[in-house]
Amino acid sequence: MVAGGTPKLMAQMRRGAIEYCVLALLRNDERYGFELTRELANFDGLVTSEGTIYPLLSRLRQDELVETFWQESLQGPPRRYYRITEKGRLALESFVVQWSTFRDTVDKLILGGGPT
Repeated sequence: MVAGGTPKLMAQMRRGAIEYCVLALLRNDERYGFELTRELANFDGLVTSEGTIYPLLSRLRQDELVETFWQESLQGPPRRYYRITEKGRLALESFVVQWSTFRDTVDKLILGGGPT
């Protein structure tokens, strides 16, 4: 690892988990793209832009992990809302299990623990 490589490291970690963070935000509520961007920005390390979120949402839609619908807005043009599908819920559940195992393993290694 190169000194000063923290921003690159954070970008790599974020890239691997951001789609599941989006699915987690959609788990209980339908949201539109800019709303998702704002919500992610509230969490340290997940700051993202609309230029990142919309291609991601498009991929999630193509993979049938989310579905969309249009809704009129009181503040401008209609908005495309996203909701998680059953396939998306299953993908999120699977990620949660794998993430927990991965996180625990990495924590053990960096904190000096041994294998289980």
